[in-house]
Amino acid sequence: MRRMRNTRLTRGGSIAVAAAALALLLQLSGVLTGIEQVTYDMRVRLLARSEPAATDTVLILVDQSSLQWGLENQGQSWPWPRTYYAVITDFARRAGAASLTFDVIFEDDSFYGVSDDQTFAEAADRFGRTAVAAFYGEQRGRYTAFPDYVPQSAAALALPGLDRSRMPRLSQASFPVPELSRTARAIGNVRGFPDADGVYRRIPPLAEFDDALVPSLALAAYLADAREDAARSVDGKLALDGTVLPLDTAGNLVVHFDLAREARQRYSAAAIIQSELHLAAGGDTPLIDPAQLAGRHLLVGLSASGLYDQRPLPISGEALGVEFHAAMLENFLSGSYLQQPGAASTLIYLMLLSALGAFGVSLSRRTGTSAAAIAATPLLPAAIALGGYSLGWWLPAVVPATAGIIGGIAAAVLNYASEGRERRFIKSAFSQYLSPIVIDRLLKDPKRLELGGERRDLTIFFSDLQGFTSLSEGLSPDELTQLLNEYLTAMTDIIIGSGGTIDKYEGDAIIAFWNAPVDVPDHPAVGVNAALQCQQRLAELRPVFQQRVGKELHMRIGLNTGPAVVGNMGSRQRFDYTMLGDAVNLAARLEGNNKQFGTYTMISAYTAARLPETIPCRELGRIAVVGRARPVQVFEPMLQEDYARRRRNLEAFAAALQQYYQGNFGAARQGFAQLPEDPAARSYHDRCAQLAKKPPPEWDGVWIMDSK
Repeated sequence: MRRMRNTRLTRGGSIAVAAAALALLLQLSGVLTGIEQVTYDMRVRLLARSEPAATDTVLILVDQSSLQWGLENQGQSWPWPRTYYAVITDFARRAGAASLTFDVIFEDDSFYGVSDDQTFAEAADRFGRTAVAAFYGEQRGRYTAFPDYVPQSAAALALPGLDRSRMPRLSQASFPVPELSRTARAIGNVRGFPDADGVYRRIPPLAEFDDALVPSLALAAYLADAREDAARSVDGKLALDGTVLPLDTAGNLVVHFDLAREARQRYSAAAIIQSELHLAAGGDTPLIDPAQLAGRHLLVGLSASGLYDQRPLPISGEALGVEFHAAMLENFLSGSYLQQPGAASTLIYLMLLSALGAFGVSLSRRTGTSAAAIAATPLLPAAIALGGYSLGWWLPAVVPATAGIIGGIAAAVLNYASEGRERRFIKSAFSQYLSPIVIDRLLKDPKRLELGGERRDLTIFFSDLQGFTSLSEGLSPDELTQLLNEYLTAMTDIIIGSGGTIDKYEGDAIIAFWNAPVDVPDHPAVGVNAALQCQQRLAELRPVFQQRVGKELHMRIGLNTGPAVVGNMGSRQRFDYTMLGDAVNLAARLEGNNKQFGTYTMISAYTAARLPETIPCRELGRIAVVGRARPVQVFEPMLQEDYARRRRNLEAFAAALQQYYQGNFGAARQGFAQLPEDPAARSYHDRCAQLAKKPPPEWDGVWIMDSK
């Protein structure tokens, strides 16, 4: 026993080292980087504060309503005269704002003449604490050196002794017009540096241009209100007000997104302009009280359609670029920065997590304990990562979880390898829900199956019989069993015959998917075709079932395509090969939401976008399902002959749906009324009647589902 235990200890130690090394190799190769970044973004959104602090930044946005006001009330189209920005600047001065930053590059002379630029510049000079944007890059810009009209005191920092070796070196630049450059307190770099996935998470506070140190726009905004020596070099590192910034090896600062998007205060630029004009004329009841902006740091950006400065940020995939600078400015103001562990600490962390999985399984004599050890390995780093973020640390979650899972799975494989159980396990595990052809492929290549679960792109199928609960109450147990067996057998033959995998049966419900555990090329088309075949087969069986039970049987199906975690879950003796993830939940919701439209097969836009032209679909609408805030476009697939037969009515439905999207509820209702035979049209007809009575204040065409 002691020898066996020592063998398992040695095996566990070897596996732990190998698992940590493999996870680290995957990280260095970039394989896990994208997943790690996604989990970081999840932490940001989960832990961002929903209530703004008293010292928060404030956004002033040139939004659609501002453009409309300028055109309808002032006769000014875009681009605006720069006197508008002068009015905003005067309001900031009146309010006693801490600083005013323009996330707009005024690099071209005003269309309205030099006096227009001069008016703006004079307002900036009167306020004093104004920061404006410049762009520094490698392939874009008018200048390769500072022009004479750009004062070095505003555009660059003198930090003797600062280590510049890791700072980005930029060779070209565009600056604001001379009038504005001469009067601005600070000029900052608006250039962004996204990660490989296109998301902006970090930015260098300083970059090098023309042998000078140029600040980012957020740092320029901070320095516009700070004392002259606020930025200093401490032991070769950048420090603000005595706090050394935790820059990474590339000179970047990871921005700590402390506020949720909706928490940051926003004002329309038109409302600010109107308020200042009103107060300047002697009025006393402006749209916006200047006291609301006292001591605040104001950032002006663009959000109107066509001007949209959009950047994917951790807090949102559709955020404004000015929000990125605002978040970084808040970091500077609070002196609280997101830290990252060093290489040595990360390596020790990896070893501990890989050891948890490896030793937990190697020393276990029970499958339940082994399963618990493997399951704990991703949960523990996830919990640590969440706790670390709340304390101001970006701790890796995916790499240690990967190390632990690899260690646990490797130990499990080695435990059973000597007993030759792998082939018997695969055959017994999948014989219930895979075709013999797929099982043979697994037996020939067991690497296709990762017992601990893997992330794959799946097409997911949920089906349910309409009204089956009430139907079953009128049948004896034997009759109900016979009916279910015949129905499930017919549907299962189609799914398995197309290369699908049966996840489980839940009463009359069928849950299945394609593209796991083996690849199924064009799995969205395969899954939708299988769904249509199931509906056809049920239509053939319907008369037989009706004669037997006295009711027609109809089946609702929901399909979605997307990433999911799929694998064996449970113990070695009792388990399910199943799937988890948001894509799975959405497919389940689509099955139930057929009831809202009176349809029987509904697919998501993610599936529809990958279908060939041979599978026609009609758009049903945009819905927000229960438990999922982001709306999704849904479609009804059909056979070509059905589409050809109904083409005229489907085109009429599509036209009415466009009226609905545009908020023309009366016209949409009339269009849907012409299609009394279409259950979806009847549903929309009733909904348009309700919306016409009480139109929503903001309309985006999304139908929010209130039931599953």
